[in-house]
Parts: sequence; C-alpha cells; structure tokens
Amino acid sequence: ESAIAFSCLVSAMWLGEYDCVSPEVFHSVFEMRYPTFSKQTQQDAQEFLICVLNDLHEALKNVRDQIQRCVTSAKGIRGSVSEMSVITQLFEGQLSYGITCLKCKTTIDRPETFTVLSLPIPSKSACTLQDCLKCFFQQDTLTWNNQIHCSWCETKQDAVVKTTITKAPQIIIFHLKRFECQGKYTKKLSTDIHYPLSELDLSPYISSLFCKNAEYSLCAVVNHCGFLDGGHYTAFCKHSVTENWYSFDDAQITKIPNSSVQTDTAYLLFY
Repeated sequence: ESAIAFSCLVSAMWLGEYDCVSPEVFHSVFEMRYPTFSKQTQQDAQEFLICVLNDLHEALKNVRDQIQRCVTSAKGIRGSVSEMSVITQLFEGQLSYGITCLKCKTTIDRPETFTVLSLPIPSKSACTLQDCLKCFFQQDTLTWNNQIHCSWCETKQDAVVKTTITKAPQIIIFHLKRFECQGKYTKKLSTDIHYPLSELDLSPYISSLFCKNAEYSLCAVVNHCGFLDGGHYTAFCKHSVTENWYSFDDAQITKIPNSSVQTDTAYLLFY
C-alpha cells in the first residue's frame, strides 16, 4: 500500500497540475505501518528516510521475486532469487572493512552494505564535506578492549581497520551527524559544513579495483532548523531536466540561485 501511495505522490508531483502537492495520503498509509511517525510527534528525517527506502525495497522486491520465480519455474532453473529492487539499484553501496592483525599482518575483509553513510563532524566551527569523509574513512587502531581475535595467531591482538567503498551507489546519501552526546546530554552541532555542488571526488575512498567514475554532483539537500526538542525541516532539490534549484518549505516552493544551496543547516546530502 505504501508503495502504491508513493507512486501516486510522485505522479502527482510530475504531472504539474498543482502549485504544490501534499504527501498526506502517503504519510497516513505509511504511519499505519510505522506508528512512530505519527503527526503528533517530531521525528528524525534520516530515520524516516531509511524506513521509507526499506519499505519500498521490500514491496518492490516482492514483485520482482514473483516475476523471477515465474521465469525460473518456466525455465526449470533452481536457485536463490536475488533480493534486488530499484531501491538497491539506485541507493545501495558496499563498504569493506580491512582488518589487519598488527602481529602477524594477516588481513581479513568484512563487507557491509549501506544506503546512508553517517559522517562525523570533526569541527565545532567550520569544515568541509571532505573533512567529514576523511574522518569517516581514516584508519583506526583497535587496542585494549577493542582487540580482535586473530584466527592465525589464535589469540587476541591489536589491529588496524581501514574502510573502503567497494561498490559505489548511483545515488549516495550522506547523513551529517549533527547530534552529539556529552555525558547525559545531547546537543546539536551547528557547524558550517561546506559541500560542493559538483565534482565531489570519492576516488580516495573507493577501492582501486572498483574505481571507475567517482565524481558526484549534488541533487538534493535536507535542512534542519531548530534544536533537539523542536525544529523545522526544509529541502533543496535540483530539477533533473532544467537543472534549476528549488526550495521546498511546506507549501512554499521557490526557485533559488546556486549560491543559496550552501547552508549551515544541511542535515542530509544526496549526490
């Protein structure tokens, strides 16, 4: 039901019959499945996004599975059905955690799929998106309680972990971790993060075996104004045909210059 409601919403947006389109029908259907996202409470946009992507994937994957089962049944082929959907084709990437034992130098790779990369913010005042990426992909050393059990040494050993992208998605989503825990308290980081509108080069973080076209262009931004206990979400979106930027603030949709896309309230970045 939520997939059908979402398709109706997208159709209404692109038909251009109205100045603005309300996602109320989609939201009412969606909150029946996920009561957490009710109208009475403020929720996190990143958590909502992940739930929407997962829900659409499950719905569209089932349709694909049914078609695949018919095809394999007709051909008499047996085997596992790939859990693919348009969501995985567009948004799913893969990380590889290369863990190297510092004693015997043995390295094991642990893959992990992702749809959103949550990036730490290394500065309280100002930084760049590349600074956040360097912080996320920097090599970490595992010691003390974080030691690994090395299968070669057969004991716990210190190790280093190097993260790389082994599959870059068509659309990569960055979540800027603006909420920081300090003891019992959590506060919002208002760091001004400079992010490029085009030519974002991810090649330093992609495995050389899989690095082909590593340049990305910004296509949308989700902004959050306010504090932890209250605030307001807006969005900037780039029209895929005209390449003009638009601001979406509830029912207010306005064309904006490229210079206005850079803001210190950015929370989610879509490249």
